[in-house]
Amino acid sequence: MKKKILHSDRWPEPKGPYSVALTLDHLLFISGQGPAYPDTGEIVKGGFEEQARVTFENVRVILEEAGSSLDHALKVTVFLSDMDNFAAMNAIYGEYFETDPPVRTTVEVARLPFDIMLEVDVIAYISQE
Repeated sequence: MKKKILHSDRWPEPKGPYSVALTLDHLLFISGQGPAYPDTGEIVKGGFEEQARVTFENVRVILEEAGSSLDHALKVTVFLSDMDNFAAMNAIYGEYFETDPPVRTTVEVARLPFDIMLEVDVIAYISQE
């Protein structure tokens, strides 16, 4: 088994010393993604719903670029800066993971980098079909 670091110009560049995504055999690990526009890396200035949509769209693009999909997500962790945004996050999450959603953990944290309102990481598999 060998890990492979993935790169793409279709997702935001990392803002620190970490990889956005890597594979190990048929598993895909996506680091915590936030509401950054892929083309500029700029953080979304809008409210929670806009930040959530950009975040989940970034996750979707990374999954697909890596040869996986939302349907192949196994585990999702959602970090919220305010649990009062749980219902809004849950509704948007449901738009992306409509059928047979993956297991999920959602936690409130004291603060996220760049004062974003949410961060999402994912473990998925890459189909060998």
